[in-house]
Amino acid sequence: MQRITHYFATISFIFILVSCGSSGTSDSAGTVSSSGSARSESGVWSVPVGLIRDGGPGKDGIPALRNPRIINANQSDLADNELVTGVVYKNVVRAYPHNILNWHEIVNETYLQDNVVISLCPLTGSSMGWHVGTNLEEPYYGVSGLLYESNLILFDRETDSHWSQMLKQGINGSRIDEVPQDIQVVETTWGTWKAMYPDTDILSENTGFTRDYHVYPYGNFRTDTRLIFSVQNFDQRLHPKERVLGIRTDDTSRVYPLENFSSDIQVINDSLDGEPVVIVGSSDLNFAVAFKRMLDDGTVMEFSHVNEELPIVMQDEFGTSWDVFGRAVAGEREGSQLEITDSYIAYWFAWAAFHNDAEIYEF
Repeated sequence: MQRITHYFATISFIFILVSCGSSGTSDSAGTVSSSGSARSESGVWSVPVGLIRDGGPGKDGIPALRNPRIINANQSDLADNELVTGVVYKNVVRAYPHNILNWHEIVNETYLQDNVVISLCPLTGSSMGWHVGTNLEEPYYGVSGLLYESNLILFDRETDSHWSQMLKQGINGSRIDEVPQDIQVVETTWGTWKAMYPDTDILSENTGFTRDYHVYPYGNFRTDTRLIFSVQNFDQRLHPKERVLGIRTDDTSRVYPLENFSSDIQVINDSLDGEPVVIVGSSDLNFAVAFKRMLDDGTVMEFSHVNEELPIVMQDEFGTSWDVFGRAVAGEREGSQLEITDSYIAYWFAWAAFHNDAEIYEF
């Protein structure tokens, strides 16, 4: 209980700093300064060190979960409107409720001997999955307590290297510039996920930690215009906390605001830098995902929406049905898999902070 009280006090103190217009600056390399900026404690960083901030709780102050208890959907009392991060990996179907991830940010799992890390940064609204190397002695990640552009910095326990979640790469330590292998995740509501996968498993609230998972630890942060930590590029073309699906290539990034999708499933056949992509989403079902439209044989697919057949969400011009994870599940191309894109859902302010020239798709 003492730790929880301290945590809320830290968050409240941060809000006071922000409302007073505090901004951190860095001195010479060595420690974390009293102004709130982190300086290099372990060599070279691949991002501007003056933009790395001390989030407050400290290293492991927000405890990551390791192989936590998993239960079946019918054992969970999670409300249907609560957000989850859903995974289908090696025939394992699992949901990670954001009301738990808000307090832990990282879940380390093992899927049939494959090590996987699922992360959520509550400050940027970004959630993703990474495959972790199978030959590591300590294949686990923790919360460093540091932030870059208000976003979670993870550390791996094998080498103590630091990783930017939204950049999706190592930014400090022996694994600097290393890029993790993405795992496709689907962020949606628990009600929609259950409609897609009724027999899904779900992360249990019995985590071994004393937390009130029915309380959101950041007040009205999800809806107001304020930030807890400032960012270099604060783009006001959209509400800061509007949830967008962002997709990026080497030269271009584009966002698709979730609330702009039709209430039924909508499919957008689009292209970024000449790369054909398909975006599929629904404002009512509260999801959006993106895949590349070109198959291994060079065929560029054209897709249209499919309603009321979840997890099937679209079909191609030859009548093959494709699910929300980009898998052909029935028809001529059954068994094919669309290649995932470099994309994920985040708050608009966060996506724009990492991608200064982000385009906004006009629906």
